[in-house]
Amino acid sequence: MKVALIQSALVWENPEANRTYFEEEINSITEEVNLIVLPEMFTTGFTMNPSAVAETMEGKTVVWMQSLAKAKNTAITGSIVIEENSNFYNRMLFVFPSGKIEHYDKRHLFTLAGEDKVYSKGSQKLIVDYLGWKICPFVCYDLRFPVFSRNIENYDLLIYVASWPNTRIKAWDSLLAARAIENMSYTIGVNRTGEDKNGFAYVGHSQAVDFLGEYILEPQELEGIFFVELNKEKMMQTRSKLDFLSDRDAFEIT
Repeated sequence: MKVALIQSALVWENPEANRTYFEEEINSITEEVNLIVLPEMFTTGFTMNPSAVAETMEGKTVVWMQSLAKAKNTAITGSIVIEENSNFYNRMLFVFPSGKIEHYDKRHLFTLAGEDKVYSKGSQKLIVDYLGWKICPFVCYDLRFPVFSRNIENYDLLIYVASWPNTRIKAWDSLLAARAIENMSYTIGVNRTGEDKNGFAYVGHSQAVDFLGEYILEPQELEGIFFVELNKEKMMQTRSKLDFLSDRDAFEIT
């Protein structure tokens, strides 16, 4: 599977400007890719003012993602602010080339920023079946909670999209590698760059780690599009040889 990671600064609470930027970036991709990954809240930045920017599942950004996925014949994923049944969600959308959508609502809301006061948390883990790969998508703060991300489904690829600030970037790097190693899974993290309206700085560090914790793509600090190729056969051979997942604990999440 070939994956494109798009790392960028974001225009604060301006979905139209951000869609325009990412459309140009996506249309600039000339090689064939199977999946494009965008950051957390890629249309707005990590805002605690959802009522000003929230969209519905029939809104402009969802339709835009579907149109681009069809036109480029690739899946596109990233999170946006969604309003549904009078609740706001930090929702990660996985849009298939056909336009079909599956979604994951961020479970671990970032209490330090008050995300839990204005957004509703999700409860269901999502496993996306795509091109023979099982993909498990998560959002930012989820990275700190290994129990929920434990590989009990034998997934093949973890994806984390984020607005992870520079002050804690060491944790981002360390935890992405840890999730890859403990779950014997390819792991991709896509973070933003720039500065938000609250004065928080972001240095990106979008990256890809293999199932043994080795970099396929080292942490990147500049804006850009970065490509990685994932080899499922190689991963499965390694899992067969180093059968660590068979010794995982059984548990229930309540």
